[in-house]
Amino acid sequence: MPIRETPADPRRRIIEAAVELLESGGPGAVSTRAVAAAAGMQPPAIYRHFGDKDGLLEAVAEHGYAQFLEGKRARLDPAPEDPVEELRRAWDVVVEFGISRPELFAVMNRATGSASDAAHRAGLEILRGRVRRLAASGWLRVDEELAAQIIRATGQGGVTTWHATPVEHRDPALLTVLRESMIAAVTRAEPVVPATESGPAPAARALRAALPDATGVLSEAEQRLLHEWLTRLAGDGGRPRH
Repeated sequence: MPIRETPADPRRRIIEAAVELLESGGPGAVSTRAVAAAAGMQPPAIYRHFGDKDGLLEAVAEHGYAQFLEGKRARLDPAPEDPVEELRRAWDVVVEFGISRPELFAVMNRATGSASDAAHRAGLEILRGRVRRLAASGWLRVDEELAAQIIRATGQGGVTTWHATPVEHRDPALLTVLRESMIAAVTRAEPVVPATESGPAPAARALRAALPDATGVLSEAEQRLLHEWLTRLAGDGGRPRH
């Protein structure tokens, strides 16, 4: 068997060894002794770098998020011409990752540490940016926060259901139906723009979607109040951001 090259950074060696054990043998295979042996190190090195096994799993989750976000950014257009089609592709990317790497996906979704939380928030910001572009261009059917929740719930639910289903009963049509149900729930058949909808609602939705999180001009309280007013004018039953 050829000797695998290992990175010089001992912390990275440990994380990559843990990921390999996790994906080949499940969570039960990730013992400190097994990880240390796979990384070519002694068990005390794990405690020195990560504190304990929970700390190691947090680092594994952070590593997984970094890999996922890197691949996602490489495969998706940050400013697509067709935001609805890009939403389809983004949903497929998430589900494909979860189906192909189930053990890592599960650890990522269970992680609660500050580092993995930061990586998780980075992923949510990408999602919210995509939803905001849909709203600004008149495609969004529901409030932005609800749209983000629907997108996440259908993606994670699809992955969970796929792995809970016996292999012989898995049907790719399930994922297609879930994705298209999500698209129908959060987007319109045609974009609504001021020329096709009268009143202040379309302008309010567009302005609400275009507002940055911090303008440097309005205070936080003023931002919340403006968003509440725009939500009322939009007339879509959305909730103000907090």
